[in-house]
Amino acid sequence: MNALSNLKLPAWMQGLAKGANKSLAAPILIVMLLAMMVLPLPAFVLDLFFSFNIALAIIVLLTSLYTVKPLDFMAFPTILLVSTMLRLSLNVASTRVVLTEGHTGADAAGKVIEAFGHFLIGGNYAVGIVVFVILTIINFTVVTKGAGRIAEVGARFALDAMPGKQMAIDADLNAGLIGEAEARKRRSEVAQEAEFYGAMDGASKYVRGDAVAGILVTVINVVGGLLVGLLQHDMSFADAIKNYTLLAIGDGLVAQIPSLVISTAAGIVVSRVASEQDIGGQVIGQLFAKPQVLYITGAIIGGMGLIPGMPNLVFLLLSSILVGAGWLLTRRASSAATAAEAAPEAPPPAAPEQEEATWQDIMPVDTLGLEVGYRLIPLVDKTQGGELLKRIKGIRKKFAQEVGFLAPPVHIRDNLELKPSAYRITLKGVEVGTGEAFNGQFLAINPGMASGTLPGLVTTDPAFGLPATWIDAGLRDQAQTMGYTVVDAGTVVATHLNHLITTHASELLGRAEVQALLDHLGKDAPKLVEDLVPKMVSLSTLQKVLQNLLVEGVHIRDMRTIIETLAEHTVHTQDPNDLTALVRIALGRAIVQQLFPGAGELSVMTLDNRLERLLMQALSASGPDGAGIEPGLADTIAQQAQAAATQQEALGLTPVLLVPGPLRALLSRFLRRALPQLKVLSHAEIPETKTIRVTSLVGGQPA
Repeated sequence: MNALSNLKLPAWMQGLAKGANKSLAAPILIVMLLAMMVLPLPAFVLDLFFSFNIALAIIVLLTSLYTVKPLDFMAFPTILLVSTMLRLSLNVASTRVVLTEGHTGADAAGKVIEAFGHFLIGGNYAVGIVVFVILTIINFTVVTKGAGRIAEVGARFALDAMPGKQMAIDADLNAGLIGEAEARKRRSEVAQEAEFYGAMDGASKYVRGDAVAGILVTVINVVGGLLVGLLQHDMSFADAIKNYTLLAIGDGLVAQIPSLVISTAAGIVVSRVASEQDIGGQVIGQLFAKPQVLYITGAIIGGMGLIPGMPNLVFLLLSSILVGAGWLLTRRASSAATAAEAAPEAPPPAAPEQEEATWQDIMPVDTLGLEVGYRLIPLVDKTQGGELLKRIKGIRKKFAQEVGFLAPPVHIRDNLELKPSAYRITLKGVEVGTGEAFNGQFLAINPGMASGTLPGLVTTDPAFGLPATWIDAGLRDQAQTMGYTVVDAGTVVATHLNHLITTHASELLGRAEVQALLDHLGKDAPKLVEDLVPKMVSLSTLQKVLQNLLVEGVHIRDMRTIIETLAEHTVHTQDPNDLTALVRIALGRAIVQQLFPGAGELSVMTLDNRLERLLMQALSASGPDGAGIEPGLADTIAQQAQAAATQQEALGLTPVLLVPGPLRALLSRFLRRALPQLKVLSHAEIPETKTIRVTSLVGGQPA
């Protein structure tokens, strides 16, 4: 036996046992309540449960008095429901005992009901009925109704204040006053506060229903007991009405008094204003804090005590107590002031010691960020009808479908340093785009064919630099009739963001995204991915090849072709630029379709033969970076390429320069900065099914 008593369970078994105890609490409570309604209980057990009900009500009341904030007692709505069900179950159990054993005497349903029926109301059932009705009216029409109304208004105000509180938390977070953990905690408290008041509003209905049920149960007990006593036990009418009425009233008072106590606790919880003090501290510190109030009240009560016929002793005694309390407060205040004057001047408090820097002070930089002025906050707030968040989700989905990988999420925050209607788009913490959008107005963009001008703020489209005007909503139809493209403020910001994401796609493709691409492809072709990375090519080389494609606007949706091409040629070279050229040839059909959708004939620009030979010689002399190209020649190429591209665009054609394969990468890098809209293709990238028509010569006369 000693060995068994000293046996200690392992930690995991102890944890399992504790978890089982907690998980069994709710089922045991439900079974207990059902058993009280169904099974007959002896008088002693009823006394035990009635005593527990009274103790529970007192515990709830005292807990509500000592709470500092309503959220400190978050379990109160659930406790309110459980206590109500407990009282109703006790009513059912006691009713059964009263009707079956009431003829035996006043103690048939236990000592608690007998005490409430005799001691509290003096054995007079008429007095008991009046007291019971008064308590029920107070509970139903005053305490419970008022608490429910306060909870309803509190829930409404808490919901209305949620957006402002969330914005204040975000502002503190952006200003560095709080950290992410504190911000999450405050957001959770804001949501819990609204849920708490909503739950209290609903839970108060339980207490009101309990009061109605108490009246009905008492009436049924009186009538039913009278019928049982007269018809089944041959009691006289006087004895039956006395016994059963006293038992019914005692039973009703036993249930109604704890109900009134818990209803009072509910009113205290929802009516208090959050502060750092409990209810007792607030009452003492605010109601009896000013001696002038006590002096005046004492004088009034003393004057009333001097009136003939009034209870002079009581009034004069109370007046003396109030005046004495005011004198004590005045003396305490003067003593504190004298002590403060006599005390030596304290040295100024030392500045708090700065905490040592840690790695936690290093905050990660958001890959994509959108900062807005305070007037644009409604665009990103769902509660105010903002659609920008939904549009950003659509932008990321469209980008993934068209480009071939998932862009990082956009972190949105407000920035009080910006103009009220300004926004800023950042890439890895660096600004890449900025603009202004006026919420409630529309941007009328002139695509080049609009006729007439519009009243409003003249500006340019932040995404593409087209001339535009901010107009009022009433001019929207007129602007569309004049040939303008009209978009709202949210669309302006979303379009600008989409343009910048597409432009900087190569910078958004990090190693994590490349690995995610490989994992996604590996679900369909695991062997292909395993054989290539990292056996034949490193992850960094694959990332560089994909970035080279994205820099020139080539989509990487066809990862299978890219992987197969690399697997074929990595045995010969590991240079990312050479591998990029080979991958472009494999993707030639997709590149041409992207530039010339549905066209069988490709209208392109090309190099003059003499310029082509000159560049080939310069390339062989300087290497693939083209550093040996003469500055004058480079300037001439740039000017003529600009003129040819402008001519192509004027004809409604895509500006594409067709060059020999060795020159493609060189000219693409050279012309990309001055002519971002110009695409450079090599002869090897053109599918055999396409025909070529040369519309312009760079370095010669137009064809």
